[in-house]
Amino acid sequence: MKKIALAAALSVAASTAFAGGYVEPIVEPEVIVEDTSSSSAGILVPILLLILVAAVVSAD
Repeated sequence: MKKIALAAALSVAASTAFAGGYVEPIVEPEVIVEDTSSSSAGILVPILLLILVAAVVSAD
């Protein structure tokens, strides 16, 4: 009797687990935003540093 009750309980639990079927999950692609800057910004800092050094040297 216990075996029949256990088998019935397991079959009910198994049938509800697969009731909906398999649905493939929807994965949205990751959006990557790249910051862009002008190419003059990369050279602007060294030029300003060079001007500053030239000003200090000429002040002496």
